[in-house]
Amino acid sequence: TTSMRSLNDTTVGNFGGVGLSISKPVNSTAEKPAYVEVASPIEGGPGYKAGIHAGDLLISINGTPTQDITMDEVLGMLRGKIGESVEVVVRRGKNMEFPVTLVRELIEVPTVKFGMSEDKNAKIGYLRIIEFTPQTAERVQEAIDSFKKNKFTGMIIDLRNNPGGLITSVADVADKFIESSYDENGVFNGIKFKNEDTFNFAFDCVDAIAEKNPDKLAMLHISGDGTERRFTFSDIKKESARAANYFKSLGIKRGDRVMLVLKRHYQFWFAIIGLHKLGAVAIPAPNQLLEKDFAYRFEAGRVKAILCTADGEVSDAVDKAAESCAVLEHKILVGAKKEGWHDFNEEYPIFSSHFARTEDTPCGSDPMLMFFTSGTSGYPKIAAHNYKYPLGHFITAKYWHQVDPEGLHFTISDTGWAKSSWGKLYGQWLCEAANFVYDFDRFDAEKILPLFAKYNITTFCAPPTMYRMLIKQDISRFDLSSIQHASTAGEALNPEVFRQFEKHTGLKIMEGFGQSESSLIIGNLAGGSHKIGSMGKPVPLYDVHLLDADGNEVKRGEAGEICINISEGLPCGLAYAYEGNEEITAETWREGFYHTGDLAWMDEDGFLWYVGRADDVIKSSGYRIGPFEIENVIMELPYVLECGVSAAPDEIRGQ
Repeated sequence: TTSMRSLNDTTVGNFGGVGLSISKPVNSTAEKPAYVEVASPIEGGPGYKAGIHAGDLLISINGTPTQDITMDEVLGMLRGKIGESVEVVVRRGKNMEFPVTLVRELIEVPTVKFGMSEDKNAKIGYLRIIEFTPQTAERVQEAIDSFKKNKFTGMIIDLRNNPGGLITSVADVADKFIESSYDENGVFNGIKFKNEDTFNFAFDCVDAIAEKNPDKLAMLHISGDGTERRFTFSDIKKESARAANYFKSLGIKRGDRVMLVLKRHYQFWFAIIGLHKLGAVAIPAPNQLLEKDFAYRFEAGRVKAILCTADGEVSDAVDKAAESCAVLEHKILVGAKKEGWHDFNEEYPIFSSHFARTEDTPCGSDPMLMFFTSGTSGYPKIAAHNYKYPLGHFITAKYWHQVDPEGLHFTISDTGWAKSSWGKLYGQWLCEAANFVYDFDRFDAEKILPLFAKYNITTFCAPPTMYRMLIKQDISRFDLSSIQHASTAGEALNPEVFRQFEKHTGLKIMEGFGQSESSLIIGNLAGGSHKIGSMGKPVPLYDVHLLDADGNEVKRGEAGEICINISEGLPCGLAYAYEGNEEITAETWREGFYHTGDLAWMDEDGFLWYVGRADDVIKSSGYRIGPFEIENVIMELPYVLECGVSAAPDEIRGQ
């Protein structure tokens, strides 16, 4: 068969057979061949009606001993024209043998979910579940792993009786919520969501994978001192449950706001998944914040609790800000003890590793996550996301990062930035891929480059600034052969950096575009064409338009604001508001469009090219900086009467 599609067409009710699932026993060898064994007769089929049982041996078919022929030959003899007969001799037990005449009938094979393959010599794996035992799930996983290892282009998993509810164990967790479509060349071109109104990432992804494959690696974490920690999905499930129970014991409840300032500490993942289970809203923040930054964020975000790194002077800044903040009730330190603070590492482990989902568990449109994001005037806005947000990052991880479920993905980002939700959490785990986390204080290319070969990192994403720093180190000195795909976002990628990276690795760095308010909006996706310097094309999730100041579509080649059509509702992955700021929310989500504030133009091939901000937000190392924030600080100096801030080019950080 030339494709899985044609296989499907020919196997759903379109061949004559005898309705028997058969196999060669495991003790069959070339020196001592075994007879064909009946695994199970299909209920209602010819074999079933003739009284053939599971465990029976087929001694011969049409006079030919089955010891002497291959399984392919056996199948060829049993299948054939409908209505014709097949003569078999059946052995039951040690002594009982009897002939049976089987008349071929139309055998209806249930339609199965499959992926596309255009290989001319397609290798199809077939797996039938007869009964459920405690060992069944493990054996099913072994079979699937074997299919993948041997590069089978497809699998048929026969679960017509769904023994023990096992169908949920072998399906990808994302399949319950996401349907992707592809064109005739197998290139991704569409996505649909289902059951999204009941989706909770913590339970429906993390815990679901833990139930299906508890020992599967979720995260490989390397501390600054080189300490390695491997966390399975079972570990994340249990530790996040402890965290949820711990937060609950402090009086933190559904809807409360909890700030996370945890750099790249592994406790971040325990905490944020625990908050998702509990229903408290997580607010990640970077550790560079100062007293005034915290004071503003505590009040604007109505932050009830903060989990903070013990590194540096961050907790001191929190203490000073908390003195004038009435809303902050709990300060929780990670990594040390301090007066006036809870000790997370000491306190949370004593709580139960079970946290059950209930009818009141938040999901769908309930608030889940908030990011402070810089604007052109005033203080940072609060981009608010609901529980559907992680689903939008399925595209980010699967088709842009191109993560490998059996590989290791590395995105360079502090957990305080929205970039970490793009590359260190949601999409990767929806694709059941493991994350690599290096908890460094200061970017050092000499320390980071050897990690790729040491840990066999397969996919990589970093801001263009980081790629520039890597290139400056003469990457030819390092083994980067494990990397299968590289991507970048946050600012324009210098063509020379692109060429140097491709020269040394053979890989094209695929650009993308999005915001703290969204998942990937524009990108160079798997299977598509590519142009150096272009952000790529709009992803199928978003209906993107380039509009002028009057809301009209611009012509090809003209710059317009990147806008997303929301006339039929908000796509999964897009923020729903700026929390506490109705005026700016109304300006941004208006007249059927979400306005990004970023300008681009489209060429004749549909590729988008970044122009800049429609406002005066500064981009530095991929981060958005509001001039107003900096001007406010400068104006506090007693010798400054008036000031203005604008961007200047920088060789390393960009503009």
